[in-house]
This record gives sequence, structure tokens and C-alpha cells, in this order.
Amino acid sequence: MSAQRRRKAPARSQPRRKQVPGRDFWGTEDVEEEEFDDIRPITDPSALIASLGPPPLPGHETAAEHYFAAVFDKAATSAIALAAASGLLALDQDEE
Repeated sequence: MSAQRRRKAPARSQPRRKQVPGRDFWGTEDVEEEEFDDIRPITDPSALIASLGPPPLPGHETAAEHYFAAVFDKAATSAIALAAASGLLALDQDEE
């Protein structure tokens, strides 16, 4: 004997939403290319955060500072790689 089939519930009348005019994801305005300053890598990416003092983690301040420094260093390295790939990295040149 097979199980009894359920009937579909009658379709409910739902009000249709108004369609919003489509837009280009990146925008449609003509934008002139701006001149950007070159990005210069820093020597200590965690300097600003270190200036705030030790993290408020009793008993784990040293380990937390180490891990925070590692995360900031990784983020800075990624930013430098992106800047180099975009041609925005300032190369070391003697300015005289």
C-alpha cells in the first residue's frame, strides 16, 4: 500500500514588487583617473597598536603581543604585495 499523496496548497496571491531600474555594479559615471601617491612600506607595522600599551589579557600579554604583531606583519606584507601588483609601490630611490 502506498502512502497518501498530499495536495499542494493553493497558490497565494502575493503582491509583486516594483522593479528597480538596473545599474552597473561599478557605476556609470565617467571618472577621471586620479593621481595617487606611491605607497611606502613601514618598518614596524605594529608600532601604532604597541603605542596603546599591552593588551588587557591578564597573564597572556606577551603571547598576545606576539600574535598581534604577526597578524599586523602579515597584513602589511599583503598590502605591500597588492601595491606592487598595482604599480603603486614606492621604490627606494635617492631623492637629491
